[in-house]
Amino acid sequence: MQTHILGYPRIGSKRELKKACEQYWSGKTSLTELLKVGNTISQQNWKLQQEAGIDLIPCNDFSFYDQVLDMILTLGAIPERYLEIASQKAELDLYFAMARGYQKDGLDITAMEMTKWFDTNYHYIVPEFQKNQQFSLFSQKIINEFISAKQAGVNAKPVIIGPLTYLLLGKEKEEGFDKLDLIGNLLPVYIEILKDLQSHGAEWIQFDEPFLGLDLSKKAKETYQSVYKELRREFPDLKFIIATYFEGLKDNLSLATSLPADVLHIDLVRCPEQLDEILNIIPQTLSLSLGIVDGRNIWKNDFEKSLNFIEKAVNAIGSERVFIAPSCSLLHSPFDLDSEKNEEILSPDIKQWMAFAKQKVYEIVSLKKLASGNANYPALQQFAENKKAVDTRKTSPLIHNQQVKDRVDLTTDDDAQRNSPFSRRKEDQQKVLQLPLFPTTTIGSFPQTQEVRAWRSKFKKGELTAEQYDDLLKKETERTIRWQEKIGIDVLVHGEFERNDMVEYFGEQLDGFAFTQNGWVQSYGSRCVKPPVIYGDVHRPHPMTVYWSQYAQSLTDQWVKGMLTGPVTILQWSFVRDDQPRSVTCKQIALAIRDEVNDLEKAGIRIIQIDEPAIREGLPLRKAEWQEYLKWAVESFRISASGVEDTTQIHTHMCYSEFNDIIQNIADMDADVITIECSRSQMELLQAFADFKYPNEIGPGVYDIHSPRVPSKEEMLDLLKKAQAVIPAQQLWVNPDCGLKTRHWDETEKALIAMVEAAKEAAEAFDNERNLVS
Repeated sequence: MQTHILGYPRIGSKRELKKACEQYWSGKTSLTELLKVGNTISQQNWKLQQEAGIDLIPCNDFSFYDQVLDMILTLGAIPERYLEIASQKAELDLYFAMARGYQKDGLDITAMEMTKWFDTNYHYIVPEFQKNQQFSLFSQKIINEFISAKQAGVNAKPVIIGPLTYLLLGKEKEEGFDKLDLIGNLLPVYIEILKDLQSHGAEWIQFDEPFLGLDLSKKAKETYQSVYKELRREFPDLKFIIATYFEGLKDNLSLATSLPADVLHIDLVRCPEQLDEILNIIPQTLSLSLGIVDGRNIWKNDFEKSLNFIEKAVNAIGSERVFIAPSCSLLHSPFDLDSEKNEEILSPDIKQWMAFAKQKVYEIVSLKKLASGNANYPALQQFAENKKAVDTRKTSPLIHNQQVKDRVDLTTDDDAQRNSPFSRRKEDQQKVLQLPLFPTTTIGSFPQTQEVRAWRSKFKKGELTAEQYDDLLKKETERTIRWQEKIGIDVLVHGEFERNDMVEYFGEQLDGFAFTQNGWVQSYGSRCVKPPVIYGDVHRPHPMTVYWSQYAQSLTDQWVKGMLTGPVTILQWSFVRDDQPRSVTCKQIALAIRDEVNDLEKAGIRIIQIDEPAIREGLPLRKAEWQEYLKWAVESFRISASGVEDTTQIHTHMCYSEFNDIIQNIADMDADVITIECSRSQMELLQAFADFKYPNEIGPGVYDIHSPRVPSKEEMLDLLKKAQAVIPAQQLWVNPDCGLKTRHWDETEKALIAMVEAAKEAAEAFDNERNLVS
């Protein structure tokens, strides 16, 4: 029986990578220093796993930005617009330009598209494919990391995105070809990489192929078979682990077990029922890796339950063919529970139920010891402690609130219905709001400077009184309101300077949530989030945003949006309790947000935005299961939004999602205005709304806020023209792609001034054209 880890968090125990990258981007540190930080994190991760007793330790799971972008660079699949940088700059500078865009030295190059990694809140860089795309070994990162691990005395297992998953993650950038047809050009480079690894002593290779858990075309299935037969023919002595995760194999079970691999990894957290199915057909040449420790949540493993899985597998195929592992990469888990030392933030009662990445490593090692039958006293003691913690969580009075349960049970279909259809609401809202053609707004947050973050830190440490902190935030809010008035934005926002995070801020004010000091996970690049923990029944004990929304509205005669995070997004971006259906937890959150929406309306806020960027992210990976999820997800949003009068305008925001196949469900949400990310895809996402003849109003983003480059007015005008070509002008809003919290003020000011000018010019041009026609 062997243990292995599929991947480990790479941000560092104290977010060292985030800080080092951002210092390098700002010119405050050198490339040498950045590379040193990356190497230190890798070495520390390897040492931790080695000392814990993990048998096969991953390498090449470290990344300075994104593992898919690493593979793009390794394979030389560099889009043509970056070739000038490639010839002039260091490899890592090219890499960051592809991720973030590049706007200096007389060059102005847009970033590559970014989207969600399956159904997680992690974002990956989308490979761009042209017809007859050529690949060549460009970066030596995979080989260099293996050599580094070997020199450190680590039994390293290179982790590589499998060739089929790499192609399926990408996007054809021109018509007339199927990206799977590129496999003939791609496979020779994979073979070259494996030859290099083998020549340096690699024995094991982990191919990540999560697409084996998704719906596959006949062509994709046939390509899987031919690709892995070719790889096995080339490398009869290399040991292949094919890793699947996030979903069960289901109809791809016979395909996956027929591939010529040595080990097949399956996710038994997401799909425990697949173990019996696979044990019935697994060939004698194939070993099985049991993904039994949850890589995506923070709850302690139930040792008793996991040992039953292991025992079943051992009885069927023998211990020598059983591997023990987390369900997926631990990238999605916080670093170390031992760093949570403040009991006022995370109480011991709740902490005892939790395990972060480091603790999960030790859980895997303990499970091996316990399953082997010769466990020592510490392992047996850990088993007893584990059972006590699991049992305590099941019966704790902290978890259950009967009033909340009763309110959920008493909700009806009427609670999810607005008073009137959108066509009537639109007329009523326009009479009250008096908004111009192409109204401008932002998504909510404005830059949180070091000064603002310092105020929050000092307040938490007791160095500022509540009154002093409040006064500073009011001045920053007023400054932001005045600046928006000055440049001519139509619908203002208060800037959200009081908020730490769009989910954490609400969780802190809702019962049923717990928090951490250092539970950071990577969202994209240097962006890290600290998801709250939903451990019990959720309800709102008091208003959460009314104070700041009401204050901001009191400063101006223009409309100020109330800003809320929607129930599905709060659910998706939290670590969620696993002892009841997610749909029930979501409805509890929806009722809490409904109370807040109603209180905002009573306070005079006539435009309220309920952000739902995670609606698409929450989709099950199998289409057959979509409608069940979409039914309760859409219902939860509508419950949160439907308690207001027709004259109150409800907005929602979504980003980094494909909408084509769920557009009816988006329409069913019945938001008066939806704002979406569109700039990186050059308004491509709008086509789904156009084909559907989406009836409500829509704000396609014209400014990519995930890149530091500042788009010109002409660039935004061009995007607005593309939008007008498919969506009637009377339905269009003008806004950035997302919130501006992570940007700097100088670039924000330049971009928003250009955005307002672009909107005014588009409105003038439309009026002139309309006058000519009349």
